[in-house]
Amino acid sequence: MKAIGYFEAGALDRADALIDLELPMPAPGPQDLLVKVAAVSVNPVDTKIRSRRSATGDTPEVIGWDAVGEVVSCGASVSGFAAGDRVYYAGALERPGSNAEYQLVDARIAAHAPLSLSAAEAAALPLTAITAWELLFDRLGVSEGGGEGQTLLVVGAAGGVGSILVQLARQLTKLTVVGTAARAESVKWVQGLGAHHLIDHSQPLLPQLQALGIKEVELIASLTHTDQHYPQYGDCIAPQGRLGVIDDFGPLDMSVLKRKCASFHWEFMFTRSMFETADMAEQGKLLQRVAELVDAGTLRSTLGEHYGAINAANLKRAHALLESGKARGKLVLEGF
Repeated sequence: MKAIGYFEAGALDRADALIDLELPMPAPGPQDLLVKVAAVSVNPVDTKIRSRRSATGDTPEVIGWDAVGEVVSCGASVSGFAAGDRVYYAGALERPGSNAEYQLVDARIAAHAPLSLSAAEAAALPLTAITAWELLFDRLGVSEGGGEGQTLLVVGAAGGVGSILVQLARQLTKLTVVGTAARAESVKWVQGLGAHHLIDHSQPLLPQLQALGIKEVELIASLTHTDQHYPQYGDCIAPQGRLGVIDDFGPLDMSVLKRKCASFHWEFMFTRSMFETADMAEQGKLLQRVAELVDAGTLRSTLGEHYGAINAANLKRAHALLESGKARGKLVLEGF
């Protein structure tokens, strides 16, 4: 089968940073779906793993954690899926990724893809939808239909996770949603997703919130450059508020939150699959709910740009845009 991968971790400007490969067809285990991949999207985790994790021995590293495709066969213990089903999923961090014609995925973290979306539109959703859903409802503790009288500040609202988080918060809760964006095209994008207010994260946050009549925010979702924005959060967050983060950064001074008795929450959507937690199947259920919401017109795909066929050259272009920090929505590739 065709695949795109690499052997040595490193910078994207190396000729062998991502290369086209021919690999053997994988065989499903008891809990697996064997999926013929139709479309994939690219996430920041792809660029991080490519730059940090080298291949083991002679087996190349194949990355990619978002896909939609057709089930070819099912493992003996799989239920709820059959050959021919169209599915979507984010996969597991420690297994070969979706940048291949065929991929194995644990059926518990997959779901039937939205009927109303194309393959490219559906591929934009899984990883970010899981991250945003878990962040909002599990980490920040908001209940569906709840949040009345409270404000959610989404820092980095135009990115992949922010693009679905704004929709979830606006459509499924009563929160006031304030998104941040620094570029005109990003502001327009987030407004289209339903944010009540937009502020500029390149400028001090609190004065902009106060200009909106918002003294403090009960909830903060910090999705990018947390280390840069964090010193302001102690002033922006309300007493007993909650801060949720997803990105990588160095040490933070937790005393910034102490005065407000505010809590700090990590969201990492790979935890369930990595440790095969007892509630691992909740991710499959979550994705199925997202598909239903999409088909009902409540949520929409966050596809930002279509980068053409799935090959090394196009994946390099997508990785480069992600590393520039200027991506809006999701970058999707389709077909081999």
